[in-house]
Amino acid sequence: MQGTVASYDAATRSGVLLLDDGTELRFPARAFDASGLRLLRLGQRVRIDTDPDGEVVRVTLPTMN
Repeated sequence: MQGTVASYDAATRSGVLLLDDGTELRFPARAFDASGLRLLRLGQRVRIDTDPDGEVVRVTLPTMN
């Protein structure tokens, strides 16, 4: 699944993603930490990995595996 960064707080390393259908999806610090990224920019396109319950477990760039 992919989305766009709607907000990101570098202090807490968490934020909100906007899915293509307009749904907002929050991500916790552990999902950002699992990405290996150093920062996110507003409007940046990202790939979203979720667990079976729909919780975001990793936020990465679309080109990363």
